[in-house]
Amino acid sequence: MAESPPKGALYGGQAIIEGVMIRGTSDAVVAVRKPDGEIMVQPLPQSKLWLSHWRRILFLRGIAVLAETLTLGMKALAVSANATIPQEDEAKDGELPGEQTLGGLALGGMIALSLTLAIVIFFIIPLFLSRGLESFGWNYWAANAGEGGIRILLFLGYIWLIGRMSDIQRLYGYHGAEHMAVHAHENGDPLTPEGLRLHPTAHSRCGTAFLLTVVLVSIVAFMFFPRDPLWIHFASRIVLIPVVAAVSYEIIRFNGRHSHWWWVRVVAWPGLLLQNLTTKQPDDGQCEVAIASIQAAIALDNGEAVFTGTPVPLDP
Repeated sequence: MAESPPKGALYGGQAIIEGVMIRGTSDAVVAVRKPDGEIMVQPLPQSKLWLSHWRRILFLRGIAVLAETLTLGMKALAVSANATIPQEDEAKDGELPGEQTLGGLALGGMIALSLTLAIVIFFIIPLFLSRGLESFGWNYWAANAGEGGIRILLFLGYIWLIGRMSDIQRLYGYHGAEHMAVHAHENGDPLTPEGLRLHPTAHSRCGTAFLLTVVLVSIVAFMFFPRDPLWIHFASRIVLIPVVAAVSYEIIRFNGRHSHWWWVRVVAWPGLLLQNLTTKQPDDGQCEVAIASIQAAIALDNGEAVFTGTPVPLDP
């Protein structure tokens, strides 16, 4: 008889192209709606590196989880992108259907570029813009606070801007479905579209809440570092990013486990409010994909085999 998932196991994931990835206690599952309407469910084995003792060490586990999330997200996006290529478009120039794949190396490069741009836009640009505040007589405490304010405005502006794109709005529907499926599981409600609709699209452990927490924690952390000389100002922002991320992860983890405490709900409220911009009410089809993903993740934790549909190859 299969064992039950570990007590207190936390499930979570991310929205991907026409699908949802859910991470269990060991491996992850990708569920994607293919062009023919079939829901493909595919396990996504994880490197044992991320399941080692690093995940039990306070603060260090935040950095490990962040690295794991980036790696897992790259693989999930590759699977979903390959699965949603229309079959008739796959065979060209003598290739057999299924031979075209979106390479993991290419996606890795795209993610590396995205991370670099994120650091430049949300950390470096506010740094240089805030240097001008000093010419108005602001002391370094006030200038650091101004730098944080610029960072918040850029972050909120970016989220609002990309949310205007139709493709991103559909992705936000899957994002909402993922959160609703996790809520339903955590509350013991039926994993059906009707059961999911008993719950909000926002969740305290959301990546959006994590990013907002990173921005807010960075404001506090950077306040204590001098702005001159410039190289110290610049280096402190880069070197402290892993520290800020680790602290932010612990805050999000604590909020998720103690969301029934009133003061935790107050602290988590800004992150939940921000998710009004990054989640949408899903349709029944999107709910079905999220349900397929979380059910398969639970089955994996029970030691059961998980697979439906034709596997999508993923280049290393």
